[in-house]
Formats: sequence, structure tokens, C-alpha cells
Amino acid sequence: MKIYYFILTLFFCSISFAQSSISGSVKDTKNEPIPGANIKIAGESLSAISDATGKFILKAPAKFPFTIEVSSIGFAPQKLQVTSLSKKLEVVLQTEDTKLDDIVVSASRTPERVKESPVTIERMGIKDIKKSASPTFYDGLENLKEVQMNTSSMSFKSINTRGFATVANTRFMQLVDGMDNSSPLLNFVIGNMIGISEIDVQNVELLPGASSALYGANAFNGILFMNSKSPFTSQGVSAYVKYGQTSQKAAGTNDYSDYGVRVAHAFDNHFAAKANFSFLKATDWYATDYRDLSNPGKDRSFYNYNGLNVYGDEASTNIRNVAAGLRDAGVITPAQFTVFNSILPNYNVSRTGYNETDLTDNKVRNAKIDFSLHARPFGNEKLEIIWQSKYGFGNTVYQGANRYYLNDFFMQQHKLEFKGKNFFLRGYTTTEDGGKSYDMLFTALNVNRAWKSDAVWFGEYAGKFVQSTLGGATPDQAHAAARVVADNGRLVPGTDAFKNAFNKVIANPDVLSGSKLVDNSRIYHSDANYNFKDIIKPVEIQVGGSYRQYQLNSQGRIYTDANGPIYYNEYGMYTQAQKKLLEDRLKLTGSVRYDKSKNFQGNYSPRISAVYTAGENKNHTFRGSFQTGFRNPSTQDQYIGFNVGSAVLIGSAPDNLVRFTETLPVSSGGQSFTGTPTVIMTGVNAYNNSFTAASASAFGAAYRANPTPAGFVAAGVLLQKSNATYVKPETVKSIDLGYRGDIKGFSFDINGYYNVYNNFLGNLNVVAPYYGTAVNSPNIIAGPTDLGYQSAVAVLSGDTRVYQLYTNTDIQIKSLGFGIGVGKKVYKNFEVSANYNYAQFDFDQSKDPSFEAGFNTPKHRAKASFGNEKLFKNFGFNLSGRWNTGYLWQSSFADGMIDAATVIDAQINYAIPKLKSVLKLGAANIGGKEYQQVLGAGLIGQQYFASLTINP
Repeated sequence: MKIYYFILTLFFCSISFAQSSISGSVKDTKNEPIPGANIKIAGESLSAISDATGKFILKAPAKFPFTIEVSSIGFAPQKLQVTSLSKKLEVVLQTEDTKLDDIVVSASRTPERVKESPVTIERMGIKDIKKSASPTFYDGLENLKEVQMNTSSMSFKSINTRGFATVANTRFMQLVDGMDNSSPLLNFVIGNMIGISEIDVQNVELLPGASSALYGANAFNGILFMNSKSPFTSQGVSAYVKYGQTSQKAAGTNDYSDYGVRVAHAFDNHFAAKANFSFLKATDWYATDYRDLSNPGKDRSFYNYNGLNVYGDEASTNIRNVAAGLRDAGVITPAQFTVFNSILPNYNVSRTGYNETDLTDNKVRNAKIDFSLHARPFGNEKLEIIWQSKYGFGNTVYQGANRYYLNDFFMQQHKLEFKGKNFFLRGYTTTEDGGKSYDMLFTALNVNRAWKSDAVWFGEYAGKFVQSTLGGATPDQAHAAARVVADNGRLVPGTDAFKNAFNKVIANPDVLSGSKLVDNSRIYHSDANYNFKDIIKPVEIQVGGSYRQYQLNSQGRIYTDANGPIYYNEYGMYTQAQKKLLEDRLKLTGSVRYDKSKNFQGNYSPRISAVYTAGENKNHTFRGSFQTGFRNPSTQDQYIGFNVGSAVLIGSAPDNLVRFTETLPVSSGGQSFTGTPTVIMTGVNAYNNSFTAASASAFGAAYRANPTPAGFVAAGVLLQKSNATYVKPETVKSIDLGYRGDIKGFSFDINGYYNVYNNFLGNLNVVAPYYGTAVNSPNIIAGPTDLGYQSAVAVLSGDTRVYQLYTNTDIQIKSLGFGIGVGKKVYKNFEVSANYNYAQFDFDQSKDPSFEAGFNTPKHRAKASFGNEKLFKNFGFNLSGRWNTGYLWQSSFADGMIDAATVIDAQINYAIPKLKSVLKLGAANIGGKEYQQVLGAGLIGQQYFASLTINP
């Protein structure tokens, strides 16, 4: 922080070099100012950006005359010759078709207009941010066509396109100034926590769908590019402040604040620098879904209640089996055991849990700091050298297999880049520190256990249940009485005893008694690209490549790295050729990329595309592309060894399976098979000796319905051995077709896609017996000496370990969808736009019943906006809305339905030219009902804010 203030002071106290300058303003044909226009001296690196009032100041070269080039999105560019500094320049730009003429780089790694892009692309610029009715520009991305937002926390939002959405989205990339924002440990993007400040955004580009051919294996579902402003062209001090309130039924009304400052200065043509700071503070959306999804309709009075946002109730055991433990411990006599065994029911009972709101302060904080130094040795864009450092830290909630409170989480990135007109070479490192983060499920489990062990709690429960039953109580009455006795003296949230136990648990990384998450992982990455277009004329050819090394270091808490960090590397290289034909109406592009990672064979990703521009004015563009993409298994898929309470997540790298070991207690009955009171289980058991969880559940239910020897034999037929394979890369073949054009003043963007996935990566839950051998339909009649029989007994006795495996399905998965976007200026400066997306996928669940594909995407989505930037002088407004149908959500945390939602956002803004400022009043989800985007996360309520943005 001291370094940041030191740099800030240097900027504020910077010396202005004696140099001539020109000033002026940029307006449209209606005499309205054009903010964000680019003013550049032809042939020089000198440039400037017009402010909110359209005014600019540009350092002038020593010699006259010279030419300036003025451009802005939505307007025709203009060149003016400057012969003196005697008067201010007044530039008037003519309106031009917008959106389709925006310049983008990401689609082909070379500048081109949106309508010339070979694939679907969406874009957000400075004007779009100003118009957005969302609380932040990142929230506003949800209004782009194809974008689906998944909110785990107010500050942790995951973007996805074209299906298979999740919070931990390892299929989608996010690059900020060329740096991958993914967590080194978990390989997914953590929203905008270390992203970019709103006042430093130059533009955002989105490529929906597979982009592996140019950007590698992680760009499987899409890629988002966030590009910041250059201090050479956007100088001065900018700042913003937002204040407002959030409203939610569960959390009430709470304050919300967000503020930031940007300082940038170009000292001369050779050196420039900038720094950014932003800070957000709010109360999170409370997660208060207390439904028991495993037992629909049941409430907390249910003996085996497992609430969605209640933790600690995952401690569940067959209450009849408790009797044997009490007998073996000498608590009851053999005669009493006979009574207990005849009275205690043969089903599970759970401990009393704690609400999520008891286990977190529900506060969101996020601070971002970044600074960069820019050098141009030749005084122009021929070569620029950039050093950039980014820091992000704060609190948020991440939802994976459990809900995790990322407390004092810290992440930093440092980049050195050399770039020019036709090339770049960059290297960067990403480091993260889990801080005081913890797992809320294990916090609840171990706070309970710190007060009273599971053995004692279930023993007291069983004793009181038997006593009440003998006294004439009904089963429901006996359960209620048993819980009161077992919970007597339980730690109550808010008391000193609870706080002391809580603080000890969250500071302890041992899952047997604590819940702290440890993470000190990092990434080292480098990539390069060169475009030969100035050397090879007939065809534009590019080549490039990348290298990445992961250093996983959770100290054994999440990965199997207790004995030291795990190192994992991957690399790739690509080439692309592009050619224009038929008077530049036809553009053909072909590219291919080769990627290799440590544990897998290399893969090629080819892409071919064609773009044809029709019409006398070239205002109708048709495009088509085909590519084969692939995705390597993530570091989680390979190296995780994470106990999440209800299961252990196990990655399938061969060395990972033997590194993960547990010593687990065996029931008294099971010890007749093992000969020991404990067994050692490894990841090998999970993959090679386990039943599918679905078949184990069906087997248990069938036996409980008929708990006789004949029933045991009949139920045994239901058990099915899992056939999980070690993970391997998944592949996709993708066809993308589209049209962009203008018809009678309407701007259209239509696209459709069809994807075929093979070896699709997903999760499989299995149950591994402590003894015996898992086989299909064990032969129960064979008796105790048969290993299949023993495995069935293990399942009935609870002598099992549940694992969540990372594996591929052999079943082909297909997805398809289409989208249409239309926009028009309807009257004066009023603009209306709308878009619609359809998505579906095809997976024959009956052929692989235990595999979860997790499409997690609504079939129908529609979005619309209506606004006017210049309703009258200095005043504008925008109204936006979005709607989606309900859909099935599948994840390792919970499965269930997400309800349909309709959301309306609105804002009004007023420019204050004298202060070079814009005042905005906005509201998100106005008048709407609370809605959900992630099953298990809090319902999203309303958000109201006022903001003041000051630009130089």
C-alpha cells in the first residue's frame, strides 16, 4: 500500500515538460459533445482521448504543418491539417453505422471490423459502460447476447456462454491486458476480484464458444478480453464514487459503496505510467435456502434433515448401528444391546447443524490496485515495453462442492510485455494466498465436535430414543425428545463459547478438527505472437505459442501436496493464414494449434472459416466456421484430494491416487472381515473398487423395505460396479454460422451453432467398500467367504467411503443453439435493442445414469434495452430487462431447479461539463422478485445506487 501511495504522489507532483499543445473539441452534427473520441497525430505516437464534454488537449510536434486523425465508434473518421496553434480545433464527426463497424482484435488476433469477424463476437465499449444500468460494468456484461451470469456472491460472478455453466468455470477464460485471471490452484476465474477498474476500461470483447485454435485448451466455452486504457492516450486523474443500498428479504436493507481513482501521465513520447485503486464494500446476499433436497417437503423436525444452507447436519449415521458401538464401549450391557437393537430404527439420523448466516459475517469487500510503466524507446508504437502489477484482495463466498468463505483472500499478477504493431512477447506470474479462508461445512461439523463428539452425541440420542419408546412415545415424539437431550448444552451462535470454538476451528487446517483452507499456489506463463503481414503480402500469416507451469501448493489441504508443491506444465503453438478475395468481399481464414500437457498426449485444434460481404454497400455479411477444440483436464481433475465431508474429491492422475490415503474406523461387525479396527483407503479404491452411488442407494432402500435374508439377496442384484476411467482430454467439433447486416435502419446479428462433444469431462459419485470386492450384482448366496458378499455387507453396515471422481463419459453429448440481436435508432436519439438466445443439449442419461453433465443453462433467454444518451442537454437514460426460463442445475453441491426470472434495471445520468463529471442514478432488479442464478447461493434482491464519475 505504501508503494501505491508513493507512486500516486509522484504522479500528482509530476513535472510538466515544456512542450506546445493543441486543444479543441469533438462534437456530432447536432452540436453534442462526443466523449471517448481518439485524437492522434498521423505518423506519431502522440494521441489523446476526448473527455466527457468532448474536449481534448494534445501535445504537438515541433514542426508544422501536421495532420491529426479523429475517430470514434459510431462516427466516420476525419483527418484535419493543423498549421498553427492560434485557435482551438472544432471537429465535427458524421454519424456512421455503429456496432458492426466496431474494431475488434480477439477473433483473429488481428484488427478487423465486427462484421468481418469469422466467428460470433460481442463487444462493450466506453459508451456502453456509460449507458449501462447495472451497478458495475462487469454486471453489465450480462446484458450482452449469449452471456449467462452465475452469481455465487455479490463480488464473485462467473460468466459463461453456450451451456455447461458453473461457478467454478474451467471451460471459460478471462484475460485482462493479456493475463489470464484464473486462480492458480483451481483453474477458474474469480469474477472481477483482480480484474479491472471501471474507469480504466477501454473495451471488452467476448468470443462465445470454442476458441482453442488460437487461445489454447482452456478457451473451450468462450473467452472474455478486458483491455485497459493506455496512459499515452488517456491521461490525467479520473475518479468515481458510488453509494447506495441493497435490499433482500433475508438480509434486510444494507449500505453499498464502491469508489476508485485512476492516475495516468505521459511524461513524453517515450515514457508513461498509470495507477488504479478501487474498493467495494457491501453486505452479501444471504443464503437461506433451508430446503432438504434429498427429502423434499421435510423440515428441521425430520430426524435426518440436511438443509441446503445448513451445515453440520452432514454428520449422519445409521442409528441402529450405534447400539453396537455403545455395547463395545461398555456403555450398555449385552442384554440392553438386544433391547436397543430391537427398538432403534434402521435408518440414518443427522446431527443438528448451523445456518450459513451463523458461520460468516456476510460482508463483501474487494480492493484492487494496479500500476504499470510504459516505455516506447523509439517514441512511437513500433515498440512498447510494459511492466504491469495487479493486486486484488478481499472477502467473498465461493461455491464448489461446499460453500467457502474466502476471507482476506489475496491474489497478485506481474507482467513484462514487449509489443509492437505486428507482434507481442509477454511473460507473467500469478500468485494467490488463501488468507483466512475456510470451509463453512467443516466449520459447522468441527464446532459441533469441539463441543461434543459424534460418538457421544449419537449415543445420547440413541439412549433417549429407546427410553422414550419404552415410555410409550411415538417414533416422531421419540426423535424429538432424543434431539433435545443430545443437543443439551449445544454452542449457541453469538455466545462467547461459540465464538471461541469457531475461531479455533477456522484457524486450523486439519479437517478432523478444523476448516481453514491453505493456498499458496502460483502460475508462470509466457506467450508470443508475430504477424508477417508486412513481410508476406499475398497471405496474412501469424505464428505464436505459449508455455505455462503450475505450482500447486495447498500443503495437503486441497491437493495431495502435503510433502511439497506439485509441478505441472503445458505448452502450445499455433499458426493462422488469412486471405481476402473477390475485391475483398471474401475472407478465408485457416488456423491450427498444437497443445501438449504433462500427463496427456498432444492435440491439434484446427479451424477454418469464411466471411462473405454482400450488397452494393457491403452491408450484409455472412460467415461460417468449423473447428475442432479440446480441453485438457484441469489440475483439479488430476491432483485434487479434498475431503468435503459428504465425500472425498479425487483427481485421477496415477501418482495422485496413491498419494491420497485415509485411515478409517471399521464397524464391529466389519472387523470380522478385516481383522483390524481400521482400514487404509486410497484413491485406488475409489477408481478400481467401488459401486456407483446410485446403485448403492437403491440397494440400501430395497433392503430396508425388506430386511430379511431373502430381501438381502434380492437387493444385491441392484449393486453395480463403477467403471470410471482416468480422465483424458475432451473434444468438441463445432459449427458456427452467422449473419450481420443493416436492413432499413435495423442492425441485425444472427448466429447459430452446433457442438458435438466426445469424452466429456464430468463427475461421478461412487461408494467404495472397506472390505470385499465390488462387482456387478454380488452373489449374496455365496456367503461370508465371497468377496462380493463382503462388499455388500460393507455397504449395508456403512463401512464405505463416498468419493466424487473426475472422469469422462463414453456417451456423446450434443448441444445446439441460436441467437438473434437487433437494434435501431427509433426517434431522434432514442435507441432500442433486443436479443434472444435458444440453447439445448442432448445426453442420453439412461446410458450413463450416474454421470452428471451439468448443462445448467436456460433453454430460452431474452434481453432488451431502451434509452437515449441525449434526451435533452446533458441528460440521458437507459432501461434494460432480461428474462429466462427455469432450468435444471446440477453440481457437486446440489441438484435442483432454478426458477424462471425477469429482471429490470434502469438508470438516468446527467453530465456536468464544467466539472467534467457524470452523475448517475441507477437501480437493479427494480420492482422485481428476488431470483437465483446458482442453487445454494443467496437470492439476488434489489440494488439502488448513485454514482459520480470524474474524467479529465
